[in-house]
Amino acid sequence: MENELTYEGDAFILFRDYKFQEPRSHAFRWVTVKHLRFPAESDGDEELLAALIGHEQFRDDYAGGGVLPDGLRHGPYWLRMVTPHAYEAVGREDSVRILREWADQYGDVPAELAADLQREVFGRLAEADRIYHLPQLGGGALHDWGGVHGEFHEFVLIDRLAGRLTLLVAADD
Repeated sequence: MENELTYEGDAFILFRDYKFQEPRSHAFRWVTVKHLRFPAESDGDEELLAALIGHEQFRDDYAGGGVLPDGLRHGPYWLRMVTPHAYEAVGREDSVRILREWADQYGDVPAELAADLQREVFGRLAEADRIYHLPQLGGGALHDWGGVHGEFHEFVLIDRLAGRLTLLVAADD
């Protein structure tokens, strides 16, 4: 079956590239945002989540290796353990709170970083019709070195008006 999602591109925000007041406050954090287009006649959210999981861009361990088309890992998890039913619908306010607490955990971020986060993360959350959060799946879902990230936050944003699905991952290593 052909995947109905078309990869459009991504953005990568590396906190270490910004000047923090305390030099180590970047805490090896980063955000990656992947954009995929879907056709107007697409089915429901569950089918879009399944298409995302089946897309090669989802086969990324987020540990420096990039996308592996035949990869078996997604972030800290075995790919087979991530299903559409694993995602939870979450409100805009909760998703913003989770990501702001994560971004600001060591104090305010530099103004340039705040602007980039607003454009690539918080602005996208504001535009989304639906937001899904991948909660922690537990130790049984972790792959052999899945504990490399201190925190791993994943959201899927669906913007039906724009025909865009956005995979947003915020983590540290």
